[in-house]
Amino acid sequence: MYRLARTGGSRELLRWLSGRAAGWAALIDADGDVLQGVTRAPDDGTRAPVRPGTGPTAHTEASATAPVTGIAAWAAQAAALAAEGVQELATLDARSFSFDRGPNTVLLFPLDGRPDAPAPVLAVVAPRPLPDGLAALLSDIAMPLAMCWTAETVERRRRRVDLAESRTREAVLHLLMTGQMSIAHQVAGALRPELPDPVRVCVVECPVGRRDDVARVCAEISGGRSWIVRCPVYARHLILIVPAGPASVDPPVGRRVADVVEECVVGASEDVPLTDTATGYRQAFHALAVARGVPTRHAAFGSAPEAALVVGTAGAQWADALLSPLLTHVPRRSHDPGGQELMATLASWLSFSSHAVQHLKIHRNTLAARLRLIGELLGLDLNRLADQAALDLALRIRATPLASRSSQTSEVSRQGPGPDGTAAGTPYHLDDILRGPAAQEWSAHQLRPLGAPDASGNAADPHTTLRTWLDCEAQLSRTAEVLGISVPGARKRLTRLESMLERSLLQAPSARYDLWLAFRTLDVTKESPTP
Repeated sequence: MYRLARTGGSRELLRWLSGRAAGWAALIDADGDVLQGVTRAPDDGTRAPVRPGTGPTAHTEASATAPVTGIAAWAAQAAALAAEGVQELATLDARSFSFDRGPNTVLLFPLDGRPDAPAPVLAVVAPRPLPDGLAALLSDIAMPLAMCWTAETVERRRRRVDLAESRTREAVLHLLMTGQMSIAHQVAGALRPELPDPVRVCVVECPVGRRDDVARVCAEISGGRSWIVRCPVYARHLILIVPAGPASVDPPVGRRVADVVEECVVGASEDVPLTDTATGYRQAFHALAVARGVPTRHAAFGSAPEAALVVGTAGAQWADALLSPLLTHVPRRSHDPGGQELMATLASWLSFSSHAVQHLKIHRNTLAARLRLIGELLGLDLNRLADQAALDLALRIRATPLASRSSQTSEVSRQGPGPDGTAAGTPYHLDDILRGPAAQEWSAHQLRPLGAPDASGNAADPHTTLRTWLDCEAQLSRTAEVLGISVPGARKRLTRLESMLERSLLQAPSARYDLWLAFRTLDVTKESPTP
């Protein structure tokens, strides 16, 4: 019994007991609900449980002759008998109780428990005649079974506490990513450590099945000063929000984690204000794509301007106009999503694609319905990469602090009337925003790692591969068909481009929106160069 207690816990003890009794053994609570129950054939094969009114029938956990439905029916009837006995036991205030019902005997034995929690009752339902010494066996098994159950109860509570803390940290991260700083600080106040500012965001890709172990290593390395969040989207990822600036650790936490934990890959962002946590996460995710291909398994995000900072006040006005139908949307029913919820859904989907269901904790049908509504409200086709890129830029512009927006002076006015007759001089279309000198400089910086384009239009040219992929709505199969290569070949080319650009392309969040905007900036500049 003690060997089973150490190796299998309460379930293995009950399984062994049910075999000795040739019946049903369980732990039940004071209301008669089964906490854990097992039905098993006898150890020697000579006895079998009897269901009331059916005669002798063998029921085993893995019997080839007894159907599962028969075992379930027997267990349900045994549980009903035990529940009836528990009520009588409570009435008598006895230390043990037994009674006969039909061909079966029910034995009940309350276990010892902690003073602050009601102890379960050990119940056995077995056919008569009972095995010799079964009553004494119940007395002997009570102590190891009580110890196992108490330890398992403590472990379940610990897991619930850990899950609650993990979900709370995940909620704080979501609030930071959506710019709700005040609420994030209020929720984070119940946990430790305090949210740092400025921060460096790290994304740690853990070995399979070791995320919890790596989380403990990260906490030790950072001295408990980092916010550690289990990514709700990628099961192998940890997100670290590490103090930056004077409070930062040298060498960086991410690099030390990659050194200590074998097979760990770490991408780190630049130092960013806490309000730019979403930007820091994107940077760390792009750096992770680079880290997978370097021996040190660690990479930091290369300095690059943020698109939302180069579009100026005109870009802010364009973003507000584009998203206005969403911001002003009032749901027809109280339980339908409002404007802010639709904005959060759109931002999550643009960042994580279909994985947004894990991020938002909603059903995929709910996500599809919200995206249809968003497309209808905005008058856009969310299947088009061009519309996705425009919306991603608009959301990032709105998330940019006002001080950063107003500091930009690269305003651009419409060149000629808009498609709907809007007068010249009114910011209207994305192309007008991308004609500005700052946007052109940003575009050149994005594409500089690719080198000069091949004038011959060679399909293997990085520019050609990347443009084709973007023109094909970032779909691998269509890209491979246009380039005349296999899908694995197209994937390999894009993987090489990830190393060249130091950006993630194939896994969301992807740099495809920025790259589409960069190529579009080149195109509109050629069509109508800025005077």
